[in-house]
Amino acid sequence: MESNKDEASRCLAIAKKHRDAGNFSSAQKFCQKSIALFSTPEATKLLSTIESELSSSSNGTSNQPPQSAASGAEAHASSSGTRHRGASTPNTSGGGEQKKRDYTPEQIAVVKRVRACKVTEYYEILAVKKDCEEAEIKKAYRKLALALHPDKNGAPGADEAFKMVSKAFQVLSDGDKRTIYDRSGSDPESRFSGMSSSSGAGMRPGFAASPFGGSQFEGELSPEDLFNMFFGGGMGNGFGGGPVFSASFGSGGFRTTRMRTNRGGVPQQQTQDTKSTLVQLLPILILFLFSLVTALPGLFSTPPTPDPHFAFSSTPRHNVERQTGGLGIKYHVNSQEFMGHPIAAELARDSQKKGPKLTDFERNVERAYTQQLATTCQRELNRKQRQKDDLIGLFGIGTDWEKVRSLEKETVESCEELRRYGLYR
Repeated sequence: MESNKDEASRCLAIAKKHRDAGNFSSAQKFCQKSIALFSTPEATKLLSTIESELSSSSNGTSNQPPQSAASGAEAHASSSGTRHRGASTPNTSGGGEQKKRDYTPEQIAVVKRVRACKVTEYYEILAVKKDCEEAEIKKAYRKLALALHPDKNGAPGADEAFKMVSKAFQVLSDGDKRTIYDRSGSDPESRFSGMSSSSGAGMRPGFAASPFGGSQFEGELSPEDLFNMFFGGGMGNGFGGGPVFSASFGSGGFRTTRMRTNRGGVPQQQTQDTKSTLVQLLPILILFLFSLVTALPGLFSTPPTPDPHFAFSSTPRHNVERQTGGLGIKYHVNSQEFMGHPIAAELARDSQKKGPKLTDFERNVERAYTQQLATTCQRELNRKQRQKDDLIGLFGIGTDWEKVRSLEKETVESCEELRRYGLYR
């Protein structure tokens, strides 16, 4: 991440000062810390030079103190493709050393690719397209999770990359959260008022009560829990044996959840607690009955016909091209589905005038198209900003400003199209 990169640069500068002063042991320590925070070719080359000088001084007449066992050297891959060896860290609890973790050049490449993405660029993190199916998301997560799991990948930053992949999968594998993310481009978890992602689509914002004190679903799924669930490890038996009841009342209606209780005799105190619970639940029951009576007229009415499916490019299924009346956006529909829809009946009655159903439908088409353009525009602007930051560097020393100005002049087609529609400045 950018904060790690800045700290790594600072440690590398300190390592150079210690090396110039002849303090190779301290130089090696800060150089290893720089690589652990953010690995760069310059730091790797400097560490190799320091190790050679330290080895020479140890075999010669120099009085440099030997390197401590708690800061073991990091072995690097040679031209023959040997495996990397991560730096060992001291075991503060036992006074020894932890087992050194290996990684391959392919594994460090995966870590760098994932960490180069912003934390909310979930499609880029999983390397999938925005219109991909759920099966592709699961396949991409399975591949990346196996490659980045801390037990298999010891490369610097693998733990953070694994958490980013797990977070992306949590959002994109949930239909509601993915819809919110596609619309806003930000983390949808903030819209659930701190509710747990394990509650799913059933737990919606609204009234919530738990008469037994506290929710049993507080806290997010950790990446390890998500990995264990996805690969068959299970979540374990983390629920207590006591009775748990939760209720929610909101836009999704009334929903209750009840967990298993311990079997056995029911003491008198528990009977009294049950009566007290029923009294506490009475307002919720009244609200439930009120919502049921309010919804009764709609139970016997005919549900509205869903809008026809559409696409912005021609496919064997979407074989009829149309154009919206507002922004003039071209879209494609299925001929049989469209002709069997009430919209076709409106057109048959008056082909020169658009009815309300067709007007609403085309507004939805324009809204979907402009939202897609906005998402693509923001993604391209983020990409240009990252390229600009890379060209300028940390302090702008030695920057090719002609390339920077050329990059700033590059136009983003999706943003320009939004500007033509008057939706972007």
